[in-house]
Amino acid sequence: MSVIDGLVVWGNSIGNILNQWADMGIFAYALPFLLVFALVYGILWKSKLLGENKGVIVVLALTVGLLSLQFDYVTTFFATIFPYAGIGMSVLLVALILMGLFVDPANKGYNIAFFSVGGLIALIVIISSFVKNEWWGSGGWWWSEYWPALIALLVIIGLVLLVIFASKKQP
Repeated sequence: MSVIDGLVVWGNSIGNILNQWADMGIFAYALPFLLVFALVYGILWKSKLLGENKGVIVVLALTVGLLSLQFDYVTTFFATIFPYAGIGMSVLLVALILMGLFVDPANKGYNIAFFSVGGLIALIVIISSFVKNEWWGSGGWWWSEYWPALIALLVIIGLVLLVIFASKKQP
């Protein structure tokens, strides 16, 4: 409770509430558990791999969800990848807006260009998240040593895909 110009104001700011949730472990444990649980449950239910017995599927999803939090690998990785993903989606949104200004959406190249930008951003987000985690080569030594080879490999793959897609369009 706080007093502003003689008025009593109840509540907290959004920042205080989010900090309290962080202190309670909502972001470190509850949300990662829910995400893993929902993904495992959804995959098992949709695939019908174990039949339609919801009890078995729930028990397995609960087990996988709880076991995934055991050594903090999942929570550390989620704490790394989702902020990077938010930045990547912001960059993708800006690219979408700028491409919408200058390119006709009916153009087939528009979709390929947007998909390429999105794929590049996704690749950067994933690599940055792996490099940031200590369990992935203690700070990313492999990336600092092999980045030119990885970039060259990506360029070669991109050129091969370009040749494949370009050759299909010709009669």
